[in-house]
Amino acid sequence: MVMGKLLKGTGYPLTQYVEAFFITLGVAIFALTSKEGSGEDSTQLVGLLCLCTYIVFDSFTSQWQDKLYTKYGRPNVDPYQMMLGVNTSAICITTVGLIVSGDIPIVLEFFRANPTVFNYNIVTAITSASGQLCIYYTIKEFGPIAFTIIMTTRQMISITLSAIIFGHHISAVSFCGAAIVFAVLFYQIRRKYLARRSSK
Repeated sequence: MVMGKLLKGTGYPLTQYVEAFFITLGVAIFALTSKEGSGEDSTQLVGLLCLCTYIVFDSFTSQWQDKLYTKYGRPNVDPYQMMLGVNTSAICITTVGLIVSGDIPIVLEFFRANPTVFNYNIVTAITSASGQLCIYYTIKEFGPIAFTIIMTTRQMISITLSAIIFGHHISAVSFCGAAIVFAVLFYQIRRKYLARRSSK
């Protein structure tokens, strides 16, 4: 929402800011209390910086895509054009990173030593492309905020199911964090349903 405000000047009602705050709070509580720390402060700091960088760029991407849809008209921009732009940028950034770090020979050596990895790369490319089409369609039709909520919910459900299936312990505090997230999501669904019914 902050990125939407910065990039597009989009105004959001106070209710959405409150809902976003509680979803973020619930996810943070769940994530921070569901795993034990390694005790290495430097590693945790680097991890936190990487996570913050990821969040900034991830929110920028979805809001920028929505801005392009708005600027050029949703019928004029299809998911394939969006996929080409995003993947071309990703390839350029990855290539520069490999050149700077000097890891290209290591990557080539790994591919030579493990030829079956090509099969896994093809499967990953197909599933990734299919997922990206769903992502771009969701952003185009429902907007970046709805997409963010969907992804947050998916991650929470995935973590919960993983804990149940593999017998991981979920503390009471972690459970409270998950409960906050799902309570806010159910509240959003109910609020939008009532708003739609009253408009009819």
